[in-house]
Amino acid sequence: MDQMKNALIPEGTAKPAQKAPRIYKTTALSRLILAASLALCLLLVNAATWPWGMGNTVTVFAWYALLLPAMGWEALLRRRESRVLLAYNLLLAASFALTSNPWFRLWNFLALVLLVPIHTASLAFGDLLPWWRPAMVGERLGLLCRGAFCHLGAAPAAISAGREKKSLSLTVVLGAAAALALVSALLPVLASADALFAAATQGLVEFIRLHFARELWKLFWALALTPFLFGLLYCLRHVPVQTKARTLYTVDSALFAIILGALDVLYLLFLAVQSAGLFGGPEYLAQRGISYADWARNGFFQMVGVTILNLAAVMASLTFSQQESRGWRAVQGLSAALVGESLILLASAAWRMTLYVSAYGLSFKRFMTYWGMVMMALFLLSALEKTRRPDRSFCRRALPLALAGWLAINCIPVDYLVAKNQVDRYLSGESPILSVHYLAYALSYDTFSQLERLDPALPLAICEGDWWSRQHTAGSLVEKRRAAAQEDCADWRSWNLSACLAAGRN
Repeated sequence: MDQMKNALIPEGTAKPAQKAPRIYKTTALSRLILAASLALCLLLVNAATWPWGMGNTVTVFAWYALLLPAMGWEALLRRRESRVLLAYNLLLAASFALTSNPWFRLWNFLALVLLVPIHTASLAFGDLLPWWRPAMVGERLGLLCRGAFCHLGAAPAAISAGREKKSLSLTVVLGAAAALALVSALLPVLASADALFAAATQGLVEFIRLHFARELWKLFWALALTPFLFGLLYCLRHVPVQTKARTLYTVDSALFAIILGALDVLYLLFLAVQSAGLFGGPEYLAQRGISYADWARNGFFQMVGVTILNLAAVMASLTFSQQESRGWRAVQGLSAALVGESLILLASAAWRMTLYVSAYGLSFKRFMTYWGMVMMALFLLSALEKTRRPDRSFCRRALPLALAGWLAINCIPVDYLVAKNQVDRYLSGESPILSVHYLAYALSYDTFSQLERLDPALPLAICEGDWWSRQHTAGSLVEKRRAAAQEDCADWRSWNLSACLAAGRN
């Protein structure tokens, strides 16, 4: 067949070059990393069914324990970006072992799902986009995908490199584990296909189902994930990355000057009307048929959302405007004016929120709204700096601010402060009602010290199913939550300091 193909090629024509097989560099360290990758995949498969708690902390720390021999200290610490993300991700991971707020757990998990891959890709050998370039997110996530799916042969190469050893090799271990997993999966299928075979293997099938079925499936999935994980580590260590130059497309500044001018005029009108309500007081609003309480407690979420839109408009104008055109100075001035108006809108929203909190008390959502306003103000000030010096990168300032702000809010005992505010208002008579169920179940165990200030005999109506039926007391509710905290502390995977302190309180 090869002779026939060669005969069809005219004489003097160059034959197409055959693609050389990819050769993987393997060492004894590679085989050790492969074994550690399998262990980490087993941990990841088990982590999918874990409750929130210490198990999440251990998983992230185990990942970095694998990266250390795979990439080395130099790769982890040579860039300031890598050092900061390493410390930041470890601190976020530690929060699962310290706190028990369900919302922070969810948001921290989502943050780690994004930041850990970005940090891992930043360890790659070669040139990468700077961390303050927004395009670096796509570049590094794409690098992870290429590493995981384009180097699946690295794991078999590492296994085959040590097969000349007479001792029991990793090949035998992996083969035996895969064979055991497949036999355990196929045995029930064959038993269901033949009654005689089912009767002969009934005891074996039942034994596997009770003791090994779930664990063997976890092993099977861990074996399936290991080549992807090891291929990623191999790619990061051996395959250099080349940064692709990107061209920024700009348009005439007059386009953005018109947009910014319209927004500035609109917000001037809005602030002028709103100032009448601010300085006119309840009497002025009553003449307009508007309740002062309703006016004060509504609108802050809308104004926070508007400032986000304004920030996006300012950044788009400063980024995509042609600085050589005649309207560039106008874009700078109008952008600065829009930032100033947005800061005033944030101040107005904060004032309205303060009125609302003074009337109805503090809650987790209202506390996080305050935090969001502070962060938006910092972002707007960074945008104001860019209007003065457009060569400065906004993301280079905003991303560290965002990371620092999120770490700061994780360190603040939000649930304790919310519970203290609510209980103080109730005990002082400022508020006639208190949502003990909200404080006990919607927030973390950090509220226990404040719930114990209440009269244990205080009657409560607890929602069970779809009905508010049975009567409970504050004392019984606290004891029920304490039992839940003790249950969390009974398993190391769900253990956390907040639950431990709540479970041990008398």
